[in-house]
Amino acid sequence: MTTPALPTIDPKRTALLAMDFQNGIVASVSEPDALVERVGGAIATVRAAGGTIGYVRVAFTEDDWAAVPETNKTFSGVAAAKMMHHEDATTQIDERIAPEDGDLVVRKNRFGWGLTTDLHQQLRDRDIDTLILSGISTSGVVLSTLIDAADRDYRIYVLTDGVADHNQDVHRILLDEVFPSRAHLIDTAQLAELLKAA
Repeated sequence: MTTPALPTIDPKRTALLAMDFQNGIVASVSEPDALVERVGGAIATVRAAGGTIGYVRVAFTEDDWAAVPETNKTFSGVAAAKMMHHEDATTQIDERIAPEDGDLVVRKNRFGWGLTTDLHQQLRDRDIDTLILSGISTSGVVLSTLIDAADRDYRIYVLTDGVADHNQDVHRILLDEVFPSRAHLIDTAQLAELLKAA
């Protein structure tokens, strides 16, 4: 049985999202330098083809902390400990893949991009219908964003070598068993080839 061909990527209607590539999170994964280098290459490839680059980072203001209810198992602890302040160096985007003029940059205070940012509207305003996802972690921002974006009818690609997770078993299960029903899985080399073919 042959594998179906991947859909063509129209760079003008495509955004690569680099999610949670911020200093404190990048430093927590294995082989961070290689991961950032691969994602940086993908960003440069998409940018050169005329695509959009979007950055999503997780960080909190004092008002954000105050608004997190105790029912939120993850973020109530973050709020109580006053973690991830939006001005801390740990919440800033890694300088090696820093945003440039014209890129989209949003700050969120939950796992995914949809609930606490206006990124969906910004993408729609640019007529974006295709997303390429990269991020840390596979089981956090990538999973949450993929499910939300799939429900919003985006065509989705996940960069298999542009995502990372602290739990390798969960990472593998998501890539092998969960993501394929909602997204096309490609690596950074395949991304370059798909953009050349466009």
